[in-house]
Amino acid sequence: MSGPAGTRPVKKGIRVVITGKGGVGKTTLAALLAHLFAREGMRVLAIDGDPQQNLAATLGIPRADAERIVPVSESADYLREKTGAGSDVSPGGLLTLNPDVSDVIDRFSVPVDRNLRLLVMGSVKEAGGGCLCPEYTLLSAILRHMRLLADEVIILDTPAGLEHFGRAVAEGFTCAVVVTDHSYNAVSVARKSAALARQLGIEKVILAINRALEDPEVQNTCGNIGGVAEFSQTIVLPDDPVVGRTEPAVTPLLAGESIFISSVRTLEAAIAGRCENWVPEGS
Repeated sequence: MSGPAGTRPVKKGIRVVITGKGGVGKTTLAALLAHLFAREGMRVLAIDGDPQQNLAATLGIPRADAERIVPVSESADYLREKTGAGSDVSPGGLLTLNPDVSDVIDRFSVPVDRNLRLLVMGSVKEAGGGCLCPEYTLLSAILRHMRLLADEVIILDTPAGLEHFGRAVAEGFTCAVVVTDHSYNAVSVARKSAALARQLGIEKVILAINRALEDPEVQNTCGNIGGVAEFSQTIVLPDDPVVGRTEPAVTPLLAGESIFISSVRTLEAAIAGRCENWVPEGS
């Protein structure tokens, strides 16, 4: 269905942002989900929004090739073309606040596998509400543009928290996967991330408890946060030492089946709306 006159129709699809405390496995899960959706025949765009820029290697791109990928925010020519910013432009010059980024995928995305592409966005000098730096302006415009793409699945790997892109995430994404482990700090960040996702208007907020231990006390602690209003669903991903041994690429994990991969498939189904709400027993 077309929108108002002069606007492009909004494409329907899965638009998911992966968030949570640093070090809980966000990038690993983003890469696994991207491959799983692509192997089902869906067109997938994986977006690396983390300044560490590890998603390329985690997806399985050889390190030498991954290091040659130019992040969008570090392309001086593109930044100047779209925002008017440049080294030879005075700091007080006019900045285009709503740049046309409809060509960003063609110019910067790289193929990973059949049905799967990667876009590395890079980092910003500043982040948060009110930031008018050129990099932030450009990357926010790109995220808002995601809802217009024909890709059936878009997965955004983020830094810790959602504050970096705020409303731009809300405009383009409809699902948040909040990743945590059993640690107190990770659980605390998870709850705050979920609350922020709700405030931004993201309706589906899934809690993914990664590296879950069999300790009943730990499971109960994590399970309890799955029962509060911030979370739509809770998925438990068991601790699997094989994950660490295959780093950085996740592709070896997909060569066979394991309890961990089975749980990631359950998470994939939850994102796609193919499984019912599930909370651990005893929560």
